[in-house]
Amino acid sequence: MKTRFTRIILICLSAFTLFQCTTAPKIITFGSLINDMTDPRLLTEYPEPAFICKQFSSYDRRTIAPDQEGWFANGDASWFVREETNAGRREFVMMDATGPGAVVRFWMTFGNEKAYTGTLRIYIDGKTTPEIEGPVLKIISGGQLVGEPLSSSVSPLTVYAQRGHNLYMPIPYSKQLKITYECPALDPVKHSPSVYYNIDYRTYTAGTEVISFTMNDLKTYGSQVSRVQNDLMKLNHTAPEKEVFQTHTFSAGSVEAGKSISMELKGAEAIYSLSMKINAENLPQALRSTVLSITFDGERTVWCPVGDFFGTGYQIRKNQTWYTSVDSTGLMKSNWVMPFQKNAVVELINYGEQKVTVESGEIATGKYKGTKNSMHFGAVWHEYNGIQTKGYSGDWVNGNHEDINFVTLQGQGVYAGDALTLFNTADAWWGEGDEKVFVDGEKIPSAIGTGTEDYIGYAWCRPEIFSHFLIAQPDGSGNFHTGMTVNMRRRMLDAVPFTSQLKFDMELWHWAATKMNYAVVSYWYLRPGGKCLIEPDPAIVKIPVSLKRENLYPPVPDLAGYLQGEHLRVVSVSAGSWEVQNSSEWGWSNNGQLWWMDGGNKGLLKAEFEMAQEGDYTLTGNFTKAVDYADFKMMINDQTVKMTFIGYHSKPGKSVITESVKLGKFHLKQGVNTLQFEIIGKQPKAIDRYMVGIDYIKIRTDE
Repeated sequence: MKTRFTRIILICLSAFTLFQCTTAPKIITFGSLINDMTDPRLLTEYPEPAFICKQFSSYDRRTIAPDQEGWFANGDASWFVREETNAGRREFVMMDATGPGAVVRFWMTFGNEKAYTGTLRIYIDGKTTPEIEGPVLKIISGGQLVGEPLSSSVSPLTVYAQRGHNLYMPIPYSKQLKITYECPALDPVKHSPSVYYNIDYRTYTAGTEVISFTMNDLKTYGSQVSRVQNDLMKLNHTAPEKEVFQTHTFSAGSVEAGKSISMELKGAEAIYSLSMKINAENLPQALRSTVLSITFDGERTVWCPVGDFFGTGYQIRKNQTWYTSVDSTGLMKSNWVMPFQKNAVVELINYGEQKVTVESGEIATGKYKGTKNSMHFGAVWHEYNGIQTKGYSGDWVNGNHEDINFVTLQGQGVYAGDALTLFNTADAWWGEGDEKVFVDGEKIPSAIGTGTEDYIGYAWCRPEIFSHFLIAQPDGSGNFHTGMTVNMRRRMLDAVPFTSQLKFDMELWHWAATKMNYAVVSYWYLRPGGKCLIEPDPAIVKIPVSLKRENLYPPVPDLAGYLQGEHLRVVSVSAGSWEVQNSSEWGWSNNGQLWWMDGGNKGLLKAEFEMAQEGDYTLTGNFTKAVDYADFKMMINDQTVKMTFIGYHSKPGKSVITESVKLGKFHLKQGVNTLQFEIIGKQPKAIDRYMVGIDYIKIRTDE
C-alpha cells in the first residue's frame, strides 16, 4: 500500500514539471486579486478559472451596429443603464452585472464642477445598502479606499478637474454588482452635465467561487495592499520562485544598413527583462527603422521598431511603466515576461539606410515551468502612414469616420495592451475615436469606449506628460497642434482573454480633415499555434519619420496649381502666432488656412514654397476677410505685389468670407521661393486683432 501511494506521488510530481497536478479550484478573493497584480506569471498563463472581460461605459447609445446610423456617434457623456430610486434618492445606474465577477478598472472624468460633486455607490450581491459610498472623486482617485497608484489621477501637471481619474483596486462579487451615481445636476434627457465613465469587469465561469468584497477586506488584506502598492510605485519586479537571472549581452557595435544581429537562447526559460540603447547619426530614424524581432519555439511573435516597442516612439521620451521604461540617456527596458519551452531567437534588424550602433544590450533569463496554459508573448507594429482623416462634419451622429484595426488575433490568448505613436498635422484633437473590442466573433463589441484618451486613462485630450504604472503619455505635443504624441495602455487584471479570436478596432475620429501618421503596437499572449493577422511591413519602417508638417504636406502647388496656405513653410513672424486652422464652415479650399493672429501694425510673416520648374507664372491669391482681420501687402521673392488687401468684413449672415485677388505675373525659381506678408494697418471698424488668413495661392504657367 505504501509503495503504491509513493508511486502515485512521484508520477504527480513528475507531471508537475511539464504541466501541473490537479489542484483545488482557485477561490477568488480581494486578496488573491491584489496579489495577482505583481505576479510575473499573471499574463503568461491562460487564466484559470476562466473569465471574460467586458466594459460598461457612457458611450453614445446611438452606436448600435456597424451597418446602422450612429456607429460613430460621439455624444459619449451621461449615458447610463437606467435611472432608479433608492431610499428616496434619484440614482443613475452605471453598471449592473451578474456574478461571479470582479471590477478591475474604473475610469471617470467630468465636464464641470456640477458633474463631479455627486455621490458614488457600489451595491454588492443585491444588498440595498451600498458597500462603498462617498464623493465620487474621493473614491476613484482621492484615496478613500486605497492609495497610489491603485487610486490616482493623471496628469499631475493638468488641472485636477481635467484629469482622468483611475481606480485599479479590484472589487470581486459572487452574485451581482451595481454601481450608481447620484448627482442632482444631471439631466438624463440632455445628457448633461458631462459624466464620462469606463468600467472594466470580469465575469467568471459559472461555479467559480468568488468571495464578495467588503470594506473589512481593506483591513484583512492591508499588508498585501501595502506591499503591492509599494511594489507598483517603485516598479519592483520580484523574481518568481527566487530565481537567479542569467544575463546575456548582445551589444555588437555597429549594425550596418540592411544587416542584423541575433542571439539564440535555449532551454525551458523565460525572458524576464530586455534592455538596449542604440545610437545613429539620425536617431529618430534609427528608432523606427531598427526592428526587434523575436521567435519563440519556432514561432515569430514579435516584430516591432525598437522605439515603438519600448514606448518612446521615434524620439527619446522619458517614461516608466510596469512593463517598459525609457530613461533620459536613451536606455530602453522591457519587463514583459516572455516564456519559451525550447528556444528563443532575439534579432535586431536594421532596415534603414544608415549604420546603427548598439551601445548596450542585455537580456535577463530565468527558469520558467511551463504548463498546459502557457502562452507565447507577442507584439506587432503597423502604421497607417499619411492616412486621411475625415474631420468634423457638423453632425455627431452621422460622422464620416472609419474604424481602423489595431490587431486581429486568432487562437486562444490574452490581449495585454497597446501603444500609439502619432504625428498630427492639424491644430485640432485627433483622438475622439472610441475603442471597439470584439471577442470570439461578437457582432457587437464587448467594449465600446468614449474616446481614445479615455481608453488610455487621461482626459480632455490634455497634452501634459505623465507616467503611471499602467498608462503613460511621454509626449503629448501633437494633441492640439502639429507634432508627435505617444500614448500607452498596458493591462493587468483588465487583460482580455479570448478563446478563438480577438479583433481590436479604434475609430479614426479627428476634428480636422487632414493627413496624419497613426502607428500602433499591440501586445498579447497566445497559445502556441495562434496567429496574428497583422503582417510585418518592412517598407513602412523605411519611410522617413515625420518631424515637421511638411513631411506629409510639402509646400508645393498641386497638379492644378493650388498652393494651399496651410502648406506653406513659415520661416518667421515678427509678432503674434500662427497655426493651421481647419474648418468646413468658411469655404476654404481643402477646409483649411494659414492663420496669423495678433501680428500687429507693421508685422511681418515670411514663408517659403517650392517649385519644380523655373519660369514665369501668373499668381492669384485667396484670402480671408472678417471683422478682426487686418490689411496687408505682399512681396514674392524680391518682387513687390501691386495689391493691398483689405481684410475687414462685417455683414449679417456670414461673418467670415474669402476673396480672390490677382497678384500679377512673377518669375519663380526652381526650388525655394519666398512670400512676405506685411500688415499695414486695419479698417476703422475692425477689431484690434490684426489677423491674416491665407487660403491658397494659385500658380498658373504664364503662356
